[in-house]
Amino acid sequence: MPLNSAVVCAFLSLLAIAAAEDPYRFFSWNVTYGDIWPLGVRQQGILINGQFPGPDIHSVTNDNLIINVFNSLDEPFLLSWSGIQNRRNSYEDGVYGTTCPIPPGKNFTYILQVKDQIGSFFYFPSLAFHKAAGGFGGIRILSRPRIPVPFPDPSGDWTVLIGDWYKSNHTDLKAHLDSGKKLPFPDAILINGRGSGAAFTVEQGKTYRFRVSNVGLQNSLNFRIQNHKLKLVEVEGTHTLQTTYSSFDLHVGQSASFLLTADQPAQDYYIVVSSRFTDTILTTTGTLHYSNSAGAVSGPIPGGPTIQIDWSLNQARSIRTNLTASGPRPNPQGSYHYGLINTTRTIKLASSAGQINGKQRYAINSVSFIPADTPLKLADFFQISGVYRVGSISDHPTGGGMYLDTSVMQADYRAFIEIVFQNDEDIVQSYHLDGYSFFVVGMDGGQWTPDSRNGYNLRDAVSRCTTQVYPKSWTAIYVALDNVGMWNLRSEFWARQYLGQQFYLRVYTTSTSLRDEYPIPKNALLCGRASGRRTRPL
Repeated sequence: MPLNSAVVCAFLSLLAIAAAEDPYRFFSWNVTYGDIWPLGVRQQGILINGQFPGPDIHSVTNDNLIINVFNSLDEPFLLSWSGIQNRRNSYEDGVYGTTCPIPPGKNFTYILQVKDQIGSFFYFPSLAFHKAAGGFGGIRILSRPRIPVPFPDPSGDWTVLIGDWYKSNHTDLKAHLDSGKKLPFPDAILINGRGSGAAFTVEQGKTYRFRVSNVGLQNSLNFRIQNHKLKLVEVEGTHTLQTTYSSFDLHVGQSASFLLTADQPAQDYYIVVSSRFTDTILTTTGTLHYSNSAGAVSGPIPGGPTIQIDWSLNQARSIRTNLTASGPRPNPQGSYHYGLINTTRTIKLASSAGQINGKQRYAINSVSFIPADTPLKLADFFQISGVYRVGSISDHPTGGGMYLDTSVMQADYRAFIEIVFQNDEDIVQSYHLDGYSFFVVGMDGGQWTPDSRNGYNLRDAVSRCTTQVYPKSWTAIYVALDNVGMWNLRSEFWARQYLGQQFYLRVYTTSTSLRDEYPIPKNALLCGRASGRRTRPL
């Protein structure tokens, strides 16, 4: 697909804001519907350049990614970039609070820079219930050549996308939710878009990297490989202590990298993914194939944890930052002593589920989010009043009944804050904050109190962008609000997100300097009450 004038304009605008030495990588994607058969029955899937899942994005720290997305669907579409921080540029975040949808038959060119980032992430469609149809793919950001990595180059590097899946088309699932019902239990689990048959070939004695992301809709998953150990080396952009696990839990929206050494007798072995904390355990398998294999997989499928909360909690606490490893820049990640900085604000967030107007809804601090008629970031830029109210969600649970609103919470630029996720429900939850990584300083059962801080890890807590909260438990994070913009904080349980368990954190400054925030992109799509306005002179 040729680059059009919008791409050229976008490229020229990027030249003004990106360092000249940072490379550019160009992508041209056509988003279509197509027939897929992940579970042996025909479904309508969302394909990118004919692929399900979509193509991987391979990049290096500070690369500029120019991604021209042409929407060949019959409905509006957006892609979002889970874990990509879009520094000073929330206009490119690809969620409806920041970015107008791409109309059918039109295109939009995303201008992203993976500034000061490394690691394993993924992209996904953010509107409607498109995520249930595909449209997702892996993102890997390699370190710059002169920055040391705390392990030798692997012999192979694979993206492994795991997630729960439904035989129903996404349109039927969306209609089910729109009618006021809960999302049913999924039908299966996929590995790289396949209900069975995913395979990875290794050579005996060599070491390989597996970048595993849970791109599903609602279930925590356990990942394991028969007779092999998984050495954790990275979690969502942070090099970790290289702890070895026999199996590993990935909650919805989370990504992690493992090193696996092919040190077993030459044959084939099961790769197993199974659901966690569910009455019915869903399991799917793939194959680790030795190139000199003497036989097919054999023996029972290796079992894993099922409903054990403590097992998962203890594993989560064992994930620590590798303080001796370099990050995207030469200075060690451990030089940022987050545990010695006083927090200036505590935000406590509690989820709830119930009915509003006879329909199933979900909320944070009693507010069930409803999209405005205009993206919130555009309303800010064009100073359109009445789109939303700052402070339309409290920073503590209210204890009141659920209600509908376009919830936006204001926070000060450069503040260092504490966020506590309180989960009084009987399910494991998963939360993501766009635009940021945060330090997961503590998690435990029961109600959080100020005394809970006595148990925080203030030395080497892992920094990541998605965290789980166990049933009847809490999780606490520290966040340095150094990224101006309008940022989505949401449940990664996609039905809950769709039905209101999300809000926007408006990280605000009165400064208009480019050092703090980039101006609106020249090629920004305009919609709602921003329609017909102008972005910036060309």
